[in-house]
Amino acid sequence: MRRVPLAAAAGLALAALSLGCSPTYVYNPANYAKEYDPRKHEYVIGVGDQLRVNVWRMPDLSSEALVRADGVITMPLIGDVRVAGSTPTQVREELKRRFSEFVKDETAVITVAVTSINSYRFVVSGNVARAGIYTASHFVSVSEALAMAGGPNQFASTEQILLIRMDSPGKFRQIPINYDDIASRARPEQDLVLKAGDTVFVP
Repeated sequence: MRRVPLAAAAGLALAALSLGCSPTYVYNPANYAKEYDPRKHEYVIGVGDQLRVNVWRMPDLSSEALVRADGVITMPLIGDVRVAGSTPTQVREELKRRFSEFVKDETAVITVAVTSINSYRFVVSGNVARAGIYTASHFVSVSEALAMAGGPNQFASTEQILLIRMDSPGKFRQIPINYDDIASRARPEQDLVLKAGDTVFVP
């Protein structure tokens, strides 16, 4: 896990929160048990991830591929394939469809594996020791994200933290988080696991 310098992260999609794109914010008390938990779903591929595509018995078609900034990988024979925003299963089915135009062996088995996760990024901002954009190779909870940022500082209102989550492009939802209740284990369900693109704001 590592922190991405803010100056280097200006072009990232996560910085959209600070851009003049007039986002819409909705504040509703959360049903924490029903919030999206990425650990319970197939991984969604993002820019910067490294993939390994194997085509059984066809090593010339197998490849290591980096997801470029445009969300695309380049494969032998079939060329560019958009993968960002898709799961490995969805990418596998698309590759099967594309390869079938050239390879008539219906027994060919294709596997897609994410060998390096680099697209899981989130923001910790406000009254913390080290605000910034962070990345990790595994899913991180609110409390773990705050720990990575050095924890709330002396000015923080830890009972009024907001988890800002994008539900659709330009539309963000604010989920109230009481860090004191997480730390005391009074409300552990508030220690939500972050999605890529989430922001933890400490007022």
